[in-house]
Formats: sequence, structure tokens, C-alpha cells
Amino acid sequence: MTEPQPTTSTPFADLDSYLDLPRTGGLVLSPDGTRLITSVATPNPARTGFVTAVWEIDPAGEVPARRLTRGSEGESPAGFTAAGDVLFLSARPDPDAGPGGSDDVPTSLWLLPRGGGEGRLLLTRPGGLGRVHVARDADVLAFCGDVLPSAVPDGEPGADDRSDAAVRKDRATRKVAAVLHTGYPVRFWDADLGPDVPHLFTAAIPADGTGTATDLTPRPGQALRESDLDLSADGRWIAVTWRRPLARGAVRSDLRLVDRESGAVTPLLADPDADLFSPRFSPDGRRVALLRERDSTPQRAPRTGVRIVDVADGSVVDVAADWDRWPSSIRWLPDGSGLVVTADDHGRGPLFVLHLADGRVERLTSEDAVFTEVQVAPDGTAVFALRASYLAPAHPVRIGLTGDDRGRVTALPAPAPVPELPGTLTELSTRADDGAEVRAWLALPTGAGPEQPAPLLLWVHGGPLGSWNAWSWRWNPWLMVARGYAVLLPDPALSTGYGQDFVQRGWGAWGAAPYTDLMAVTDAAEAREDIDATRTAAMGGSFGGYMANWIAGHTDRFRAVVTHASLWALDQFGPTTDAAFYWQREMTAEMATENSPHRFVGDIVTPMLVIHGDKDYRVPVGEGLRLWYELLSASQLAADDEGRTPHRFLYFPDENHWVLKPQHAALWYQVVWDFLDRHMLGGNGVELPAVLGADPAAG
Repeated sequence: MTEPQPTTSTPFADLDSYLDLPRTGGLVLSPDGTRLITSVATPNPARTGFVTAVWEIDPAGEVPARRLTRGSEGESPAGFTAAGDVLFLSARPDPDAGPGGSDDVPTSLWLLPRGGGEGRLLLTRPGGLGRVHVARDADVLAFCGDVLPSAVPDGEPGADDRSDAAVRKDRATRKVAAVLHTGYPVRFWDADLGPDVPHLFTAAIPADGTGTATDLTPRPGQALRESDLDLSADGRWIAVTWRRPLARGAVRSDLRLVDRESGAVTPLLADPDADLFSPRFSPDGRRVALLRERDSTPQRAPRTGVRIVDVADGSVVDVAADWDRWPSSIRWLPDGSGLVVTADDHGRGPLFVLHLADGRVERLTSEDAVFTEVQVAPDGTAVFALRASYLAPAHPVRIGLTGDDRGRVTALPAPAPVPELPGTLTELSTRADDGAEVRAWLALPTGAGPEQPAPLLLWVHGGPLGSWNAWSWRWNPWLMVARGYAVLLPDPALSTGYGQDFVQRGWGAWGAAPYTDLMAVTDAAEAREDIDATRTAAMGGSFGGYMANWIAGHTDRFRAVVTHASLWALDQFGPTTDAAFYWQREMTAEMATENSPHRFVGDIVTPMLVIHGDKDYRVPVGEGLRLWYELLSASQLAADDEGRTPHRFLYFPDENHWVLKPQHAALWYQVVWDFLDRHMLGGNGVELPAVLGADPAAG
């Protein structure tokens, strides 16, 4: 018996080649439907980060994609003016500022003329600009931007940019980073919050020179933190999610209506049992569609649905209330008759149309793919989106909406070709003990078969409410496939796209159905003739890391376990994560105890590679530190009298939940390959780069 040989003819065989692959993200359609822009990220010259540029894509599919911007700081698309000029965000210096200008500039709004020419600075402010929303029929915009509270004097109408800039400069000069908090949260993902807070701004797009922004919310407190907003077509109204504090450190997201001209803020919709997000004005501005996420409880999983509120009278309609899927984004059809919606569905992410007249849900696409960044053509003939799957990264497509073209997906000329893959993708499923179907994607290396069975990597997705259904640059199975591994990507209990009951199967019992589902689908994969059941490993990140830890304490079937950004002690995780109030709704003390992997450290007999970033605030680094110490002190492979152990800990002091810097992502894969080679394949490991500083004899 021989094993599949590593593939060398694709970009996945070499990490530098892989990191050089362009990454497309975001999509904006001009109001007249004739221009489409996106952003493309590539490594910077030093290969220590990614830089984005704005590209134009032909909606008709006739002209090749072309690059529009080349700033060294990177740019991202923001929208279009009524005349078709491109608006983009960038932290590039203003060339008109002269010798006295600062190179340390905030993210600002720039304009690139439709007819060509140099970009010009359009709008800037000391705290920068967040995502910009441009009115369809008027040259006005709205955005959230950070303001230091001390820059809003009592009695003043809004933020004073000069005062704001002065305080920021003083903090930087004196190296003051302290923050005095009065509420919750205090951090988010990898960002320390405060002392500045987001305000809602509006501005008219000036015909020449730079414009000024008006602060519509002089003292919002934390209301606009992570806020979603939309601007009516005529630019008169702003629908914005508004966070208000609740008892015991919790927050609730309601919907408010802001008069852009007067600044008046009016409550539009509140729900005592749910958070509201992603508002979208109807084309005529009379209604707002939004997503509603019902609160979870220890006994009941959350649920997401679509709601429409009438702006004039506040009446509410729940759309397709009986639809057993969770919508993730919404867009109106131009005539207001329905909504184009995305939702996970059996390992895919199709487009659906929700017809408002009768509540009917129509599946628009049938491909094995996920569609995001949806833009509806103003004439209602098509939808533009990014399509991704495990066969291809995100790339622009057109989906027909009329006649025989309805549902037809056509790829548009993209900024980069789809890379060649080092293997094939197939699908498998099995039945769990309770009869539920559990399905998975299986990526196989070229040449895998009965005579060349491939070693198997079980990869568990995060969330836990999620699905392995779309291309991931961070967790990319093809990098492992190129080295001869088969990668199993299952959707166990708690995964989205299989209905509410499938989520509920694992609710409050993470170590039960999610674990047994994973073992059942692994059994199904190992029964294949092209899989080597004697050489397997388990991997996962975030909740997937939790499951990797749980697996390590409950079975010895795997030769190695890799756990990234993982939950280890649930009683410790719940109060220290960046949104403790969310987990307080779900985790009882009993649930945290019964499902905590740390209780089974004494049963761990499998070598584990622990990976964690210090800037991970979603799963704080204390989880990784405690896991590492308890592996060395209490597992079956604890450190011996000379401190030796097969366990390893890869620590990133300046990375977050994902490990995003290209040089660190490369090291991540190299260390994983080394660990798997030693413990899964029985090899001597791979040569680790000297820059890691590791002892080459310490394998």
C-alpha cells in the first residue's frame, strides 16, 4: 500500500504562492446599475499584512476587470455619487496637504472621477469614518465615526473636530492608553473599546474640495457600538440599530429612525425578546425590512427571522414566519414586492426570494455554493453577488431574475482566476443514533483510492452556530490536501442550514449530540476505501477547538489533536469573553460544568497542539494558558521529570481569534504540518523556519 503523494502543481503546494492569491471581498453596484466595484487584497511588499485595492467589474460581463486604486495604505469601496464617481475609503495621506501634512491619517472618504483622473480627498475627521452609506437618489451620505466624549462640550450641538484631534494628539504624545469605563462591553473581538465612542454623522457630497460632516447624535453613549444603518433612497431618513443597556450588563439592539435634516431620533421598533439588525429601506422609503434574532435561553436555541415595519404607523409583519431557515442578509426587489435573502441550507448558501404578497419562499439558486454581498439591479432583471464554495474562492457573478434567465448564474470577469485545486471534493452523510442525518464535505487528494488511501483530518467548524459551506482563506483544507491528507468538514448538531430542530439537538449539551455526530460521520469517512482509518487526527478552532478538546478527553481514536483559540473551562470562559451577557443567557452553571472539557484532562492520552493569540478577546488567552498548564500537569502525557512532553503550545502575542498576518498564518500551517507528521504519520516532522526560533532538536 502506498499513500498519495503531495501535489506540487498548484498554488496550495507552496505557502508563499498560496498567500499571493488575490482575495476578493465586498461588492457595490452603482445606482444606475452600470458599474460594479469590489476590493481585492494581496500581501504588502514586506509580506507582513494585506493591502486592498478597488477594482471595477463589468456587470454585463463583456469587459475584463480593471484596477482603479493603488494606494500603499489600501482602499475599500464605499459607493457612488449620482454622477457615477467612485467613492472609496482610505488612510492615504492627502497630497494637497503640503509639507506640513501628517502621514498618520485616519480613514477618510475619497472620490475617483468617473471619467478618470486622480482621486481627491472628500471627507475626513480625526476619529475616521466607518462604513459609508450613500443615498440612491441624492448626493448625501451617512456613517458612524469615533468621537472622544471630551470633544462634545455641554450645550454644543455636536463633536468639535479640533478638540477631538487635540485630545487624540495629547494621548498619543503622552502615551496614555487608560480608559475609564462606566458600562459594558469593554472590548470586542480584538479591539479594546474606548475612550472614544461612535457617533452618527451625515454629509453632503461636495462638488469640489472637501466637505464637512454633521454630528446627528451628540451624546449617544454606547448606543451606536457595532451599529447597522441604512439610508433612504431620497436621503431624508436613516434607519439605525440602537443599543440600549439592560440590567446586569446586558444590552439590547432596537431600531430607531433619524431625520437626517433635523437630527431628531425616534424609536421605530423595539422587541423585549430579541435583537434587531441589518435594516433595509424599501425602494419607496415607506417600510424597513430587518433581521430579528430571538434571545436564546438555556433550554431554547435562538432563531433568526425577517420582519418588516411600516415607517408611518409602526405596524409590523413577520415574513415567512414558518420558514425553517435562518436568513443572514436581505435586499429589496426594486418594485418592493419581495426580498432577496441569503441563508445557509444543507452545506450551501443559496439565494431565496421572499414574496410579500403570499409569504412564499422561492429558492432562486441551486448551485453547490454560497452567495454573499448581494446587489439587486435597479431594473429588477438581475442580482449581482459574490459566489464561493470549497471549489473556488469568492468571485463575482450575475443571477438572472426574469423569464428563462431566472436563477441562471453567470460568472463575471473577475480580478483573478479561480486557482487550480490539488484534489477533488465530494459529499457524504450518515445517520446519527437518533436518526438525524449528518452530512459533510470531504476534500480528497489527487490519487487517493484503495491502493493509496489518504490519512484523514477531521476539521470541526466554529460558531457553534455555523456551517462548513464556503471558502475560507484562514482554514483552507486544500493546503492540507496538497500534502496528501483527506479533510473531512462535517456539520454536526448546532450547525445552521438544517432546520431549527437540528440546532436544538445540541443546545445546552455541547458534549452530547455534536460529539456523537462527529464520531458518526468520521466512521462513515473511515469506511471508505480511499481513507486510511489507521491514521487520523482531529482539528478545530473556536467552538471547533472546544470540540477538539472534548474529543481529546473522550476518545483515543485519533493520533493527534490540534486545538486553536479553544474553549477549555466553560465556567471561566463565560464571564471573561467579550460578550459575557450573551453566554449568560445560554450557560447555566450545570451546563458549564457538564460540558466543560477541562474536567476530562486526566483522560487525555493523545498529543495535543494548542494554539492561541493574546489579542483574542472572544476566547480569551486564559483558556489556552490553562489548557496548556493542565495538559502538562494532569494529562496522561504530562511533562516528565525533565519537563518533556509531546504536547506543544504555539502562542501569538499580537494575533487575535484567527491569526491574520500572512507571516504568522504561514508559521501556523508549518507548525501544524510538523506536529501531524510526527504524531499522525510517524515521521520526523518538517523543517521549521529559523525565524520561529524553535529548537530543531526538540521534536
